[in-house]
Amino acid sequence: MFAKLRRFLRFFSRRSRTINNQPLNKASLIVIILIDIVILTNVFIGLNDIAQWHISPASAYPCYAEWDSYREQTAESKDFDMVQRAADPMGTWHQRYQQGAVDHLGEVHTLCLQYAETKDAIKQDSSAAILESLDQKQAAIDTLEDTNRTIRRQYDSTLLEELAEQPREQSINQTSAAQAKTTLDQNNAQINTLKAEISALKNELTSAPESQAFLGLLQRETSFQTVEQRYKQAVFWYPSIQLVFQALFLIPLIVGALAGYTLAQRYHHGLIALISWHLLVIFFIPLILKIFEFLQVGAVFTILFDVVSVLFGRLLFLLSYIYILLIPLIGFGIIKVFQRFVFNPKLQAAGRVQKSQCIKCAKKLNTQDTHCPHCGYNQYHECSNCHQPTYKYLPYCSQCGTAQYRP
Repeated sequence: MFAKLRRFLRFFSRRSRTINNQPLNKASLIVIILIDIVILTNVFIGLNDIAQWHISPASAYPCYAEWDSYREQTAESKDFDMVQRAADPMGTWHQRYQQGAVDHLGEVHTLCLQYAETKDAIKQDSSAAILESLDQKQAAIDTLEDTNRTIRRQYDSTLLEELAEQPREQSINQTSAAQAKTTLDQNNAQINTLKAEISALKNELTSAPESQAFLGLLQRETSFQTVEQRYKQAVFWYPSIQLVFQALFLIPLIVGALAGYTLAQRYHHGLIALISWHLLVIFFIPLILKIFEFLQVGAVFTILFDVVSVLFGRLLFLLSYIYILLIPLIGFGIIKVFQRFVFNPKLQAAGRVQKSQCIKCAKKLNTQDTHCPHCGYNQYHECSNCHQPTYKYLPYCSQCGTAQYRP
């Protein structure tokens, strides 16, 4: 296996740095590498764009995250917090949700659009006035509390000054201890009043018919459980969908580069063969990377994760062992596919014989060579009809023309 891998790497290096088996000069090699970098960059940009073509789960089910957060909250103010966020004056929620489907395949779930409409209904002038009043009252509370903190910092020193019968005009504090105590009591009373007013305003806002309709929709467990199920299915399949679109983007490029390379080899156009070879490699690199990325985040990973979780509980590090074994096997499988269908000597034998090259390693041979002086491979086998030596892997005998058995 490793010997085959070394031969493959030598073959790859030779194809990438030669034109008609002649080494490429350094200046031309630099130009080719720069072209490779530019093309590879644009390939990844195109892959990223096409991966976003299908609507994402978050955009298809934009209401799920808010409902899930609401369900998990235990704070008493969670109803008001949801209504307050819904009353955000910046645009309409329905428009925001629909914007997520613009220029994408797929659509926003109907329940989420209904959810957006109930949120938009909260954006009344009365709601805006209540929220503005709440902000003003909260700002007043913050100011009073800041004042109280300042007074408390000064209170202890003022009290000591009075106990020491220090003259008031020599005090470094603005108010006496008695005045400080009175001011603190007044501020606290005012703060309590403002808090009561804030509580009343919050109740008024959440009790409005629009708010009740919105909160009632949030509390429809059955409907949102359906959304949750579909959202999780979308999350499960989304990496697979992205890989399919990315493959559809890359496969025409790979087929085109492979066809160009094959034709250029057949008609001995060395420069075109070199460029198409580089293109073929460039197009295969992101495809292989995306396949390995899919194995880390896609449906396969999720299935393996679930299986390991069921069988071994919290011993999820075992999943890393599976990947350590699985990834090399996949890599070797890819190499075998290349060797069998792309770089198979049997498929390339005719072209190599015409060029006086070794059938196996493609190095140059002399006319009288029966074995390759570079790899030792025997170029001939015995014809089954005339028993004369003829080239391996070619369909007919070079001596008598009889069809040959090709193992």
